[in-house]
Amino acid sequence: MTNTTVDFEAIKDKQRAGWQTGDYPRVGNTLQIIAELLVEAADVRAGHRVLDVACGQGNAAMAAARRFAEATGVDYAPNLLEQGRERAAAEHLPVTFTEGDAENLPVSDSAFDLVCSTVGVMFAPNHQKAADELVRATAPGGKIALASWTPAGMIGQLFKTVSKWAPPPAGVRSPTLWGTEDHLFELFGDRVEWVALNRREYVFRYHSPEHFSEWFRDFYGPITRLAGTLDGEDLKQFARELADVPRPFDHADDGTVAARAEYLEAVGIRR
Repeated sequence: MTNTTVDFEAIKDKQRAGWQTGDYPRVGNTLQIIAELLVEAADVRAGHRVLDVACGQGNAAMAAARRFAEATGVDYAPNLLEQGRERAAAEHLPVTFTEGDAENLPVSDSAFDLVCSTVGVMFAPNHQKAADELVRATAPGGKIALASWTPAGMIGQLFKTVSKWAPPPAGVRSPTLWGTEDHLFELFGDRVEWVALNRREYVFRYHSPEHFSEWFRDFYGPITRLAGTLDGEDLKQFARELADVPRPFDHADDGTVAARAEYLEAVGIRR
C-alpha cells in the first residue's frame, strides 16, 4: 500500500479538532516524568538548542529549559501551545512555543542540537514525512530522542479499545509502531545511529478504573470527542470498556489504579 491515496491533510484536520476538544494538558501534565527521563537520556547540556516536536503543553521543552537549554516547542494545536506558555511563565522558564506541523516543521535545516518528542510525533499520520523532518531539523552529530508508547503496552491496548468505536483512517499506520525498534530502523535508515533503545514503564495512577475511564473521557481530546458522539447504552458500554483497559496492567492492591504502561525510549545520533 502506498501513501499517495491517503489525504493526510484531512486526517490532520480531524486530529487537530480532537486535540482541541477536552483539556489534554490535564492528562499530559501527568506524563512530565517521561520528558525528564528523556532529556536526561539525551544528555541535554546548558546552551543546547532543543526542539520539542508535537510538544503539546511542552513537557520536553520545559524539561530542557530547566537544564538551561534554548528550548522551542512546536505543535499544531493552538490551545495546547497556549497552556504551554502559561506553564512556562508560571515556572519562569524561557521556552519559545511555535505553531507548526510535525510533517512540515517551521524551522531551518540542521538548526538544533537535539530534536525530541514525548508521545507526540508518533501521532503524525505520515510517519515517513515526520521522521524526515526530525532528521532535517537536527544538526549532523546532534541527537534525536523519542519516547513512544509500544503496541503491546497499556496505551496500545487503549488505542485498540478506541479503534473498535472509531476505526482509524484507511492507509494510516498505528502510532504505536514508533514504539518498536524495527519501525525506527525503517523510518530513519542509516541517517541515525541509535545509541540507546530502552523499554521503560510509566505508571498511570488513578483512584479506580472508573476514575481512569472518566478522566480520559473528560480530558483526553480524541476520546472526549468520540464520547461526545455516543449516548445511552453505547456511552455506558464505552465507559466500561475504558475502565477495563488498565486492569491487566494494574499492580495496586488497594482498589486504586497503578497501571504500568510500556514505552520505548530511543536516543540516536544524526549522521
